[in-house]
Amino acid sequence: MIIIKNYLKKILIIIFITLFSSLSYGKNIEEIFVGNKNAKVEIKIYSSFTCPHCANFHKNTYPKLLKEYVNKDLIKISFIDFPLDIPALNASKIVRCSTKESSILLIDEIYKNQNTWSSGDKIQEINKKLFSIANKFNLSDEKLSNCLKDQKLEDKILNDRIDGQKKYAINSTPTIIINEKKFEENLNFENLSKEISKILK
Repeated sequence: MIIIKNYLKKILIIIFITLFSSLSYGKNIEEIFVGNKNAKVEIKIYSSFTCPHCANFHKNTYPKLLKEYVNKDLIKISFIDFPLDIPALNASKIVRCSTKESSILLIDEIYKNQNTWSSGDKIQEINKKLFSIANKFNLSDEKLSNCLKDQKLEDKILNDRIDGQKKYAINSTPTIIINEKKFEENLNFENLSKEISKILK
């Protein structure tokens, strides 16, 4: 009987840890990416959700990369958080708390509506507008509030930022890393395409 009780106790502990981990980190804490995981070309995008240049890149250049390379399984694009302020950090947390399936769509929506949500007199006002966007992706206000309070998630995002800055000497956003090398030219599709084509040859 004691053995059975101990066994059940262990099972309950495992279940609790699993549930807590899920609540704490969301479902896509490790990596958010599109494309072929084993592609010859890997592009890392370090960006901040409140950065106008990042929004411009995401709305104008990223779709071309999707069409010409990602949809043909030629490259992998990873999205890495590099928040420049508290609103950007909160947006990153919210994306990380979405499902793997909806995270990319949520990123699209946040950048698309950057001018609408990113300004406000108080952070509570900005959070409310972010919640309104995230609600469309089946994220409740309760879950989003818990997400913003998640210190482990915040540490993960900020540590990624610190690691990126140390490894690639990032001093502006967006910063593009292609196969572990910082891309120093203008971040338009033409320049990126030339670099990608060189590697794919």
